[in-house]
Amino acid sequence: MTKKRKMLITIGILLIILLSFVGGQVYSKYVARLKGEGIAQVATWRFKVNGQEEQVQTINLQSNYNNGTLLNNKIAPGTSGKFDIVVDGTGSDVGIYYSINFTNEQNKPSNLKFTYNNIQYNSITELTSVLTGVINSNEEEKKKTFTINWEWKYETGSTNEEIAQNDKIDTDDGKNISNYTFDVIVSGNQINPNS
Repeated sequence: MTKKRKMLITIGILLIILLSFVGGQVYSKYVARLKGEGIAQVATWRFKVNGQEEQVQTINLQSNYNNGTLLNNKIAPGTSGKFDIVVDGTGSDVGIYYSINFTNEQNKPSNLKFTYNNIQYNSITELTSVLTGVINSNEEEKKKTFTINWEWKYETGSTNEEIAQNDKIDTDDGKNISNYTFDVIVSGNQINPNS
């Protein structure tokens, strides 16, 4: 063997040894695992009406009248009063679309009228279209109070004939009606955040 060839073999062996060290480091990798948790807080839903979460209390006109001269707290011509419906979105993280509906009105005295926002209505069901709205998620005050006034005037009409006719209607209503009833349905729906 020649000196040149020995040197080439030695260099080749050294290169193989060197490549095995360097090559191992080139192809090695560090692996690290990070464990994390996906977190998404769910928006709170809360909707209360008159302090109750899922039921509406009965609205009793007799307990809301202004005249203390009636026997057994019964309404009659000459009485009036008011009642509140409180829609409360406090504690809700989402916007709420609310609607107050009056249905199933039965045995209403003809001359009994309702007033909301200084507008008079002949029937409680006529208020359904005006008692809707939105409680936005970012509103500071999330309580809405709706005060509804009612009145059964003692005499109605502008002429003697109209007054006499309405007195007869009131008398007939007093003889034939024992209970005036209606249902109140207050609904709350989450507003679509994408709309």
